[in-house]
Amino acid sequence: MTHSTNYSEKFHLTAEKILIFDFGSQYAQLIARRVREQNVYCEIVRHDLSARRVQEMAPKGIILSGGPFSVYDENAPHCDPGIFELGIPILGICYGIHQMTHHLGGDVMKAETREYGHAEMEIIGEDVIFERVNRETRVWMSHGDQIGKLPTDFIVLARTETCPAAAIRHKERPIFGVQFHPEVTHSLQGTEILKNFLLKICRCTGAWKLEDFARVMQENIRQKVGNDRVICGLSGGVDSSVVAALLSGVLGQNLSCILVDNGFLRKNEAQSVIREFTEHFKMDLHVIHAKDRFLKNLEGVTEPQQKRKIVGHTFIECFSEAAKSIKGAKFLAQGTLYPDVIESGGSPDGPAATIKLHHNVGGLPEDMSFELIEPLRDLFKDEVRRLGKQLGLSDEIVWRHPFPGPGLSVRCLGEVTEEKLTVLKEADAIVLEELRAADLYSKTSQTFAVLLPVQSVGVMGDARTYENALVIRSVNTEDFMTADWSRLPYDVLARMSTRIINEVKGINRVVYDISSKPPATIEWE
Repeated sequence: MTHSTNYSEKFHLTAEKILIFDFGSQYAQLIARRVREQNVYCEIVRHDLSARRVQEMAPKGIILSGGPFSVYDENAPHCDPGIFELGIPILGICYGIHQMTHHLGGDVMKAETREYGHAEMEIIGEDVIFERVNRETRVWMSHGDQIGKLPTDFIVLARTETCPAAAIRHKERPIFGVQFHPEVTHSLQGTEILKNFLLKICRCTGAWKLEDFARVMQENIRQKVGNDRVICGLSGGVDSSVVAALLSGVLGQNLSCILVDNGFLRKNEAQSVIREFTEHFKMDLHVIHAKDRFLKNLEGVTEPQQKRKIVGHTFIECFSEAAKSIKGAKFLAQGTLYPDVIESGGSPDGPAATIKLHHNVGGLPEDMSFELIEPLRDLFKDEVRRLGKQLGLSDEIVWRHPFPGPGLSVRCLGEVTEEKLTVLKEADAIVLEELRAADLYSKTSQTFAVLLPVQSVGVMGDARTYENALVIRSVNTEDFMTADWSRLPYDVLARMSTRIINEVKGINRVVYDISSKPPATIEWE
């Protein structure tokens, strides 16, 4: 049974820390990313973290997130009112401003006009939090409640046409509240407002540098592992690749990587990963060629969730067999990221609500006893990519678009066969080739092909065809929780379509997916 070591508890990366109280906001992780962009370390914690625990953690400041609740709802989440007496700077955002109003003697009421979207805000009070911010600026609102009566000893700093208290502060203590969302890009000077709070009010130095992360983590791992062997599951994606590169720098040949080639990777992807980690990093890489095994287990299966489960179980079987053949291994390394930790409830101080049960290599047999190493568990995806560049990984791997764990098996709708996989790999390769040729790969977040179990009539030459339809899907997103379809140029789409129909036997129709998320998901299965 694997168990995890949380290195951030034992080895502090920085003496400065901001705590973000999560009240169920869709933007909590975005707030954290905006804080870290100012080189200030932060953690997302439970909304009801006790004042005593906050004192123990000794943060430089606290941010109360938004949330989908009204403070007067029967089951509304509340913070410990004691945090307002600690003398620690606090910024309440949206629901966060309602929390401080509710607990500090004010009233929250239903807004006469619900504000959702852009609003013109006028700054009417002088304060350091609005330093270098225009007196009139555009902000992003999303609320049905607003302040009816100011909390005791608070003053108004800004207002909009329908919100008379768009920003407030305590007359003496460093407690601030904003009704708008400074963390979203729609608030034009939101970054400046957050920067002022962090650097001028919380007096953070902005000394948390990702450049120091590899050195600190490698030293932590060196102390923990000693001369023992570590196994790392290598998928070819950026997360596991960065973990492998990070560990390689400190463990050398005491690191053994396992790549399970299930046949569902993109065209030539397995060869690329093998080349990167054997020629460049000189790693002990064990490659398990298991395409036939995966395809056999998927015979006749069409239901998406069942496909995912079968692929997952087969992967665990292959990985376990390979791991048992590596003698002396005591540790298992995974590419778990901070969003995974948050969403799985994997931190004792983190949000309690579990969105998903996360485990990169979950369900290993009971007789395989490893201690889990998760060196990236404090980082977001964009930070992992930057770290990968610092560690010397190629751009091809660092900037690779996200790829589902079951690979092309969930982009090949219906039953997965070797013939259909071949068609999909060739078509997908053309999509990515043309995207790169147009210098659009780095300008889109995720672009790929989906093979449909749908045939349609076509004409090629003078002959009638009845072949498969292929979907091109491309999205742009900041956080992958929401996404909009990419407005790819028509000439690029035309080249993709023409090449696919001419070069890939079995496809006679190409369509473009113009659905956003929500209501659609990014992947089709």
